[in-house]
Amino acid sequence: MIKIFCPDNLLEAQCLKDVLESHGIACHLGGSYLAGAVGELPASGLLALYVEDYDAGLAKEMIEDYLKASPILEESARIQED
Repeated sequence: MIKIFCPDNLLEAQCLKDVLESHGIACHLGGSYLAGAVGELPASGLLALYVEDYDAGLAKEMIEDYLKASPILEESARIQED
């Protein structure tokens, strides 16, 4: 497995892991159990997403697309429906 991304926090890490797995890419989240040691360990750089080497290119593209996405606000959605 190869490290493809270091998320900023556990919520982002789990969302990205779920996105990858929903598209059939096996993903391992490393460092999630270290979050409880913040204070004794550095607060950043603990989390990492790992995928198989052959999935790395597609997984990186998917993460980039996810991070570039804009949220849809409820008002915008209602206007589009009308």
